[in-house]
Amino acid sequence: MVRVTDDRRLGDYLRARRELVLPEDVGLQVFGVRRVPGLRREEVAMLAGISSDYYLRLEQGRDRNPSVQVLEALARVLQLDPTATEYLLTLGAPRPRSRSRRPRRETVPPEIAQLVQVIGLPAFVEGRYLDVLVTNPLATALQPNVRVGENRLRSLFLDPAERAVLPECTELAPQMVAGFRARVGNDIDDPRVVELVGELSLKSEEFRQAWARHDVKAVRSKPVRMQHPLVGDLDLRLAKLAVEGTDGQTLVVHHAEPGTDTAERLALLASLVAEAPAEHAASRPT
Repeated sequence: MVRVTDDRRLGDYLRARRELVLPEDVGLQVFGVRRVPGLRREEVAMLAGISSDYYLRLEQGRDRNPSVQVLEALARVLQLDPTATEYLLTLGAPRPRSRSRRPRRETVPPEIAQLVQVIGLPAFVEGRYLDVLVTNPLATALQPNVRVGENRLRSLFLDPAERAVLPECTELAPQMVAGFRARVGNDIDDPRVVELVGELSLKSEEFRQAWARHDVKAVRSKPVRMQHPLVGDLDLRLAKLAVEGTDGQTLVVHHAEPGTDTAERLALLASLVAEAPAEHAASRPT
């Protein structure tokens, strides 16, 4: 007899993804009015080659250790990409007995912290939980919330000033949530994850909806548009590079294509940042 537990990670994920797949996406014909979004349970089971009863047990959390073959079949039906498929496989893997833990302390390797300061571009390191661990003045000038101790998720979902700089924040926000899920994997009972998700779920309906989708996306470089209050519109490239030897730390660098208006405006911003300390020093009494 399978023991019923309160661990619903796998079932919640399957249900959320099932509701996002349309019948026509998998070659099924639709007749009449459907009362549920996406695929029905029995349709998923049929397409995956398993019984409806067994699939129901998976969604209800009554069977949390299906075979890899079953999970891969479900991934195909649910049209998961490689990152999301790997996430599904981790949800179905046996988990060690849980125990109380303190939030992990994250330390940036000294050579990476030094690189951030000398790179000459807006750069910072974000940790496993998207906390800003190290930054340089140009990155803070570009986005004032990029300060040590600030959390990128909290800034994007809760600070109107952050969103004002990012005209495409409606598209960027769910991508950041999906990247966050990919980083923490199925370790969502981590105290720091519980704290952050709980706070944002209470304060932001937009975050709550994005989190409920269970999207999982690999961290990737991409173009980013900004509307900076001092130097104007910027069309930047956002590079995200994994920091070797750490648990999910990422070096984030904004850069512009050489010879463009954005490159000139970014250089202007850098000059303003360089002049600021000198002006401050000149204003002090001697």
